[in-house]
Order: sequence, then structure tokens, then C-alpha cells
Amino acid sequence: MSNEHDNAAAIAEYIAAMPQGMGALNEKMGIEVIELSPERIVATMPVAGNTQPYGLLHGGASVVLAETLGSMGSGLHAGPLGKVPVGVDINATHHRAATSGIVTGTATAIHLGRTSAAFEIVIRDERGKRVCTSRITCALIDPPQVG
Repeated sequence: MSNEHDNAAAIAEYIAAMPQGMGALNEKMGIEVIELSPERIVATMPVAGNTQPYGLLHGGASVVLAETLGSMGSGLHAGPLGKVPVGVDINATHHRAATSGIVTGTATAIHLGRTSAAFEIVIRDERGKRVCTSRITCALIDPPQVG
């Protein structure tokens, strides 16, 4: 239980430190982070409210979930380097439709460097079936000067 509480506290602290928290889009889509480290990030997203006209999970919703997870992992890696991540490339392959329930995205680091970070994101339905595979590359840049 303590591990679960510590993880929840770390997630809340990370999100609170972001300039706009989880961001309006992620909040509207119902994305909830459940595990967070520079090497692995896991989050869930409801299918309901994130569908295309035929009632299937929208491919763009899967890409939003993937980019969110990869960017968060890149940010955790970039922070100690004094950098911030910006996405420069993302791709996605949609394997099967999800029509209801919750999908779970798991981002795994495939490269954590000084100037870039890359993650593979696998999104699965509640039966554990792969819905989407995505890959994102983020450049790690100096923080923008605001104001």
C-alpha cells in the first residue's frame, strides 16, 4: 500500500509542477496516469467520449494518449538535464478497434539521450488485446523564456 501511495504522490507532484497540469486536452479525454518513471509510464483513457462517428475509439485519441505518455517520460528524463521535451516525430499503427471500456497505454523508453528521447507506446483494451502501437521522439531543448 505504501508503494501505491508513494507512486500516487509522485504522480500528483509531477502533474502539479507542470505549467498547465495535465493540460486541457488530456483532462477532456479522461487520461489518468497510474505509473510514472523516466523509463515507463502507464495511463488509462475511457473509450466513451473519445470515439469517431462509427463508435470506435478515434485513432487521434490513441495518438493523444501516446504523445502524452512519451512526452511525460521525456520530461522526467529531461528535467535533471535542465531541458524540456518537444515532440518532433510520432507515428501510430492501429491494430484493432476498441468500442467500450478503458484502454491502457504503456510507454517504454527506447532511447534516453542528452538531446533526444524516444518511447514505444502500446495501447491495449480491457482484454489485453493490442489496439495501437506508437513511437514518439522528443528533442530535449533549453526551456523557453516566457514573458
